[in-house]
Amino acid sequence: MRRLVYARIVDVWSIIGWGGSALVVVSLLQTRILRLRLLNLVGCIILVGFNLVIGVWPMVGMNAVLAVINVVHLWRLLRHRHDEAEYEVLRVRADDAYLGHVLATHARDISRFNPGFELAASPYAFLVQRGERTIGVVLAHDAGEGRAQIDLDYVLPKYRDFTPGEFVYRRSDVFTDQGFHQVLASPRMRDSSPYLNGLGFHRDGDTLVLDLP
Repeated sequence: MRRLVYARIVDVWSIIGWGGSALVVVSLLQTRILRLRLLNLVGCIILVGFNLVIGVWPMVGMNAVLAVINVVHLWRLLRHRHDEAEYEVLRVRADDAYLGHVLATHARDISRFNPGFELAASPYAFLVQRGERTIGVVLAHDAGEGRAQIDLDYVLPKYRDFTPGEFVYRRSDVFTDQGFHQVLASPRMRDSSPYLNGLGFHRDGDTLVLDLP
């Protein structure tokens, strides 16, 4: 009887250990950096417990250190998630070579979420930068009556948990300097209502609208 109970306990801990290892592997396959860190942290914590039980102390130490590293990185990521000082919005020409390169490099991903998108219809183009890295693109055109219509709000997969497009909308001068007093969300962004509502967009008929100061 005791052997049977012991065997079952061992089996349970084996499943837990394999589960923790699987989480670590899955975390390394993530394109989103925030999700990568979260999954890796959970996997490391599970492996710390597993290796404590079976008494493999080097693995306890390694996974404990990795867990601390993940916590530090998560703290830094979340601390600056909505920090305007960390991001810069650059206006570029619609025919800018670098903008074309970014859009071409991610064309498949863009078309996946924005079928039928065409750059030629968007004379207002903005790059969202974090240091030297381009992490997002916002494109718009003049919809008349002082309104800017958003055509594309695209974030590179690695930074998709950070919604960097918000910094384009927060900086009202990006649009008011061009004579706009309202921003109209793209019809493709209807599934992003919580994100847009948090930025001050409100519903006007079937359209989500941001009133600029």
